[in-house]
Amino acid sequence: MSDYRHLSALLKQFSEKGPAGCACAIARDGKILYEGYYGYADKDAGTPINESTIYRLYSMTKVVVCAAALLQYERGKFSLNDPLYEYFSEYRKPLVVRPRGFGPPALEEAKNPMLVKHAFTMAVGLPYASGDTPTANAIRQVRQKLEQQYGKYNLQTEIKAMAEVPLAFEPGTHFLYGYGHDLVAGLVEVTSGKTIGQFLKEEFFDPLEMKDTGYRYFGDIKSRMAVMYRRDDDGTLTRMEGLMDRNHETDALYESGGAGLFATVGDYLKFSQMMANGGVYKGRQIMGRKTIDLMRRNHLNEDQLKDFTNTYQAGYGYGLGVRTMMDPAAGGCNSSVGEFGWTGLAGTWTSIDPAEKFSVVYMHQMLPNMEEYHHHRVRAAAYGGIE
Repeated sequence: MSDYRHLSALLKQFSEKGPAGCACAIARDGKILYEGYYGYADKDAGTPINESTIYRLYSMTKVVVCAAALLQYERGKFSLNDPLYEYFSEYRKPLVVRPRGFGPPALEEAKNPMLVKHAFTMAVGLPYASGDTPTANAIRQVRQKLEQQYGKYNLQTEIKAMAEVPLAFEPGTHFLYGYGHDLVAGLVEVTSGKTIGQFLKEEFFDPLEMKDTGYRYFGDIKSRMAVMYRRDDDGTLTRMEGLMDRNHETDALYESGGAGLFATVGDYLKFSQMMANGGVYKGRQIMGRKTIDLMRRNHLNEDQLKDFTNTYQAGYGYGLGVRTMMDPAAGGCNSSVGEFGWTGLAGTWTSIDPAEKFSVVYMHQMLPNMEEYHHHRVRAAAYGGIE
């Protein structure tokens, strides 16, 4: 029997010193090995974290969306080397920002097309709308125009409008975290004729019995959502509104490929176990094993890896929408080569290890999320329990 006493002590310490509450679950070969729930979903109300607590996944949405897109890939709906303009004609002749020594940068037509694989690997040159760069500024301007014109709008409307944004670099030459997976979600919609939310429900959430996962509030989901807290330098936690919570409301239209889902720890554990066990859940093949292998291979070249690597991602490369372990020694990590997953803005994290048929899901809701401190320690304790 695996011994996770040290993990329990660690989670208890987290809830006393960092986030108001946290939770972690571990499974191997379809069997749950560990569940731990500590602290509060709502500290002011005294509501404890438990198995029914809902968390905003933010960028952990990306793993699910990219896996869904790869279902379409293995069904022959697109190829990774297809030009993106075959699915979104607006991207046929993108402009690229060309820095100049003096004066404002020039805008020139891209020499190479944006490819589908560039969207998966964050190599399209479209960041998120933060920072003061020509590309980020243009993205903010597009969204402001859309809000003024439509109020509420859907993903397809935004993707088409984003085609006017000049790229930060020649497609495929660098890694730049940002809008790529929204394009991936749009690709799912175009090739399936369904919204990304509908596709995920039919292909993953229903078959995997993920009953508390989605983009929009339903049932008592809203009342079970963990409160978001902001942590000051002195450790004080201040209640705050969840970023993008308006997109969970029942009248919202926008469903992002890069963020937007919510789930319980248990629901995400089911998805992670399907991925860890070759695409199989309770004897049913949901996704191809070899497709998952392709997803978790490093797809970045040497220059792109320099853009990607930091202390949090040490030892990892980047696959088709997921970090993937290349060098455990460099990462100071006791997981396997090929272990993969991702992280969410507010502190959610998953690790999926097909070599061990093993997966871990950890969640809290706090900004800043202190991801390197929390996630690396959970990783070490979780993998330390493997017999």
